[in-house]
Amino acid sequence: MRLLLCAVVLWWLLEVFRYGGASGLLELSLGKFRNVLLNQTNPVEAVIRNIASNVTVVIFQVHAQQSDVVISFDKNPSVNSSGTGVDKGLVSILRPQQTVCTWYLQSLDASQVLSTAISIPYMEKDPIPGGCNLEFDLEVDPNIYLDYTLVDIHIKFAPANLGYNRGANPPSCDSGTGQNSRWRLHYDVYQYFLPENDLSEMVLMSHIRKMSEVRSIKANGIKMLTLTTDDKTNVYFSSLPGQGVIYNVIVWDPLWNTSAAYIPVHTYACSFADLVDNCSSLSKLSTKVFFTAFAVLGLFTCFFGHRFWKTDLFFMGFIFTAFFFFVFITRVTGLSYDVRLILTAVAGIIGGLLLVVSWWRFGSILLCMFIIGLVLGFLFSSTVFFTPLGDYRVFRDDVVFWVTFSSVALMIPVLFVGCPRILNILASGIVGSYAVILAIACYVYTSLAYITLDLLRRVLNDYFSRAYTNVPFQTNDFIILSVWTMLALSGVTVQLRRERSEVPFPPHPYLAWKRERERRSTNVLDPSHHIPPLRERIHNKLLHIKELFQKEQPAGERTPLLL
Repeated sequence: MRLLLCAVVLWWLLEVFRYGGASGLLELSLGKFRNVLLNQTNPVEAVIRNIASNVTVVIFQVHAQQSDVVISFDKNPSVNSSGTGVDKGLVSILRPQQTVCTWYLQSLDASQVLSTAISIPYMEKDPIPGGCNLEFDLEVDPNIYLDYTLVDIHIKFAPANLGYNRGANPPSCDSGTGQNSRWRLHYDVYQYFLPENDLSEMVLMSHIRKMSEVRSIKANGIKMLTLTTDDKTNVYFSSLPGQGVIYNVIVWDPLWNTSAAYIPVHTYACSFADLVDNCSSLSKLSTKVFFTAFAVLGLFTCFFGHRFWKTDLFFMGFIFTAFFFFVFITRVTGLSYDVRLILTAVAGIIGGLLLVVSWWRFGSILLCMFIIGLVLGFLFSSTVFFTPLGDYRVFRDDVVFWVTFSSVALMIPVLFVGCPRILNILASGIVGSYAVILAIACYVYTSLAYITLDLLRRVLNDYFSRAYTNVPFQTNDFIILSVWTMLALSGVTVQLRRERSEVPFPPHPYLAWKRERERRSTNVLDPSHHIPPLRERIHNKLLHIKELFQKEQPAGERTPLLL
């Protein structure tokens, strides 16, 4: 026990020494990362010495996971000389003969905050990120500003300026729009996903290093789009609550073929501080109950849907009705999520029962098969747009998107119009197994849930079309995709083998009941023909019940003796 305690203390001392302590002087080297512990009371002075003469700009940045950090040129921060946030940086424009740069760091949290800092040098021909800032407080602002909701993530940044020599005046930002002005610059937006289901600080600190310098950004990040002078410097992405994402922008000068990187910014699209629905427990209890019950029904339908035809109809009718009812009630009411989910479940049950009744009473097999094919078509079309195809610029237009989406969805029932049994078995196997995936997503993060969630977001939000819907596909997703594939193939195979010698569909129950009633009324040899009328049967039952309440008469003589 003593050895363990000594080892822990020694590890802590080594970590404090490695991080530079919580206060004092932090010596940095250009292009080198340093971890540092910050607190609210003792600012840390970060210093870089012996800067080479060919370096004209130094971008200094600091990153923390969830606690805001203040970075400033002065020991007493002011609005125009400092920045506050979890990912912040400053640009130091070097004067002639300047060889030393100094910045000050502190956190807004009373407890110690783990952060990582780096300073990156740029030369005279490299563009200056945020050099033409007209919107934010800093004169030169290399920061990316990020806002998120449960639906989308919005990043914006200030335009860059051309590079210039030490001591020279910066190029004018509004002198013209020709090739000799900052309007020739291009902006490449990159995205990088952190490991799934990992919210630790050290993981963030190690991975954010991959998105800080131009070379490592190009090697590790995913290039999402390129902005030119005709585009606004803001971009939207779909929100992925619980999944860590890092964004950065590389500004490129095509004339000099030089580049510079902005300050990377990260988000988990959730709060670490909230007691409910925080980053560690994103799904509500009502969501877990709803989709767990839905998955049980889906798993049964996956393997036995065609055999238990009415259960299959109920399942498909539930999905069809619940989807459109949830969209309607969300659009027209301001009810809470839990209330909407309960009402959606009730509406889905009613819709499923109505589909069963419509088949039982009217024999509407065409209507039933159309709805089943439409449910499968919607899932297939959503999967198509879940691929990188969905991020093509042409599908930003809602008319183009919905026409294409509907055409792909309707293609499924049209293709299988001549073989309804195959269509039903495929739909029950694929859709039923995907219900299991949605239930898994309530407990473990998986990007496969966004196959249908992105469609729901686009229906409910008018401006979701502007968001890029790229998602990570890591080890966890490959495992769950394998589970989905295995369940779907097993369900379809089992049903095809079981139903190959059976009739395509069970006989229409209402017509069968009518034929049976006619047979009983005409066939005098049928024993059921001699069943008494309903009134007589009810009368006999009542007499039988009445007899149960009568006293039993004792045996023997009850008449008194005559004297």
